Amino acid sequence: MNVEKLREDFPVLKKGIIYMDSACVTLKPKQVVEAMNEYYYEFPACGGRSKHSMGDRVTDEVEKARKIVANFFNAKTNEIVFTKNTTEGINLVANSLGLKKGDKVVTSDKEHNSNLIPWQKLKKIGIIHEIVKSNDDNTFNLEEFREKVKGAKLVSVVHTSNADGVTNPIKEIIKIAHKEGALTLIDAAQSAAHKELNVKKLDVDFLVCSGHKMLGPSGTGILYGKYKLLEELDTFIVGGDTVMNTTYDDAKFERPPAKFEAGLQNYAGIIGLGAAIKYLQKVGLKNIAKHEYELNKKITDALKGKIEILGPIDPKERSGIISFNIPGKDPHEVGMMLDHMAHIMVRSGAHCVHSWFNAHDMHGTARIALYFYNTEEECDVVIENINKIIDL
Repeated sequence: MNVEKLREDFPVLKKGIIYMDSACVTLKPKQVVEAMNEYYYEFPACGGRSKHSMGDRVTDEVEKARKIVANFFNAKTNEIVFTKNTTEGINLVANSLGLKKGDKVVTSDKEHNSNLIPWQKLKKIGIIHEIVKSNDDNTFNLEEFREKVKGAKLVSVVHTSNADGVTNPIKEIIKIAHKEGALTLIDAAQSAAHKELNVKKLDVDFLVCSGHKMLGPSGTGILYGKYKLLEELDTFIVGGDTVMNTTYDDAKFERPPAKFEAGLQNYAGIIGLGAAIKYLQKVGLKNIAKHEYELNKKITDALKGKIEILGPIDPKERSGIISFNIPGKDPHEVGMMLDHMAHIMVRSGAHCVHSWFNAHDMHGTARIALYFYNTEEECDVVIENINKIIDL
């Protein structure tokens, strides 16, 4: 993997920044922007409606993108629903699954707010929400999960935590859940652009992720669902394009995925998402994972003992994430100082996992999130400047 060559595809890097906030939003290669601009310049029409040449091209390009996404996850094209983001995908399942009073949903204690609040809201109708507490090192507690999953209707867990980079053993989680008769929903927002995910091998029922975390445009997301389950799901947001026909009293809904894609879609975004996934496939997810580990190890080895790292110390267990605190320093101040000192861009705070931080009486962390366009030279600058902050 020629990192320097790949960096040429990201014009923003020419501004002299060190961008290490990819767990929040990845940068966009020019190929993605060009694919979106092609839509706006060449065929800016409606898809699935107007039967003219531009309209037909929009429909064709969107379905090409759907096929690219399906191949990426080893799914069928009719099992891919386009959403705005991971949040919408989770809410779609939560509000369409037909959960009722007494049904149990199991999550982990490190869920993003998007995989916490939908279940909290459904407590109003009487669902039971069980939370599996992590082990002391922040890894997933399979033994506690085996007990809490009994009698569950759904298990909805994050794959890779955006708080500390720990990857949960989803294959084992799915196997245990299915043995207990529960459906599974995996939040892959933080893993889809970093690890190979084969939905058939995993046997996962639903999987969600966001385009903006995988080189794609904001306002794009993916919901994968086994087709039989998508057929059984109720509709969520309804309107144009979700129906075959209507009367004043009734509506005949389309089959999946169309019945979930209401209204005029983000056609440019979907086309851009297809281009992003093609780019990821060219780079290679195994190459990405290897590069992230090497950079994580470099920073971890240089700073361990000087900073407090959230989660396991071994970088192999934290993907490309180093979530840390400097004793006596506020994480927001650390983030601002890194930016002001060397244009190093990291995130600080609770990373939308307020529940976990509140439970542990912590205000948050600064978070380095590495990706394939980061370099060893950038890591040297990060190490140097964190050491300066430590010495202040």
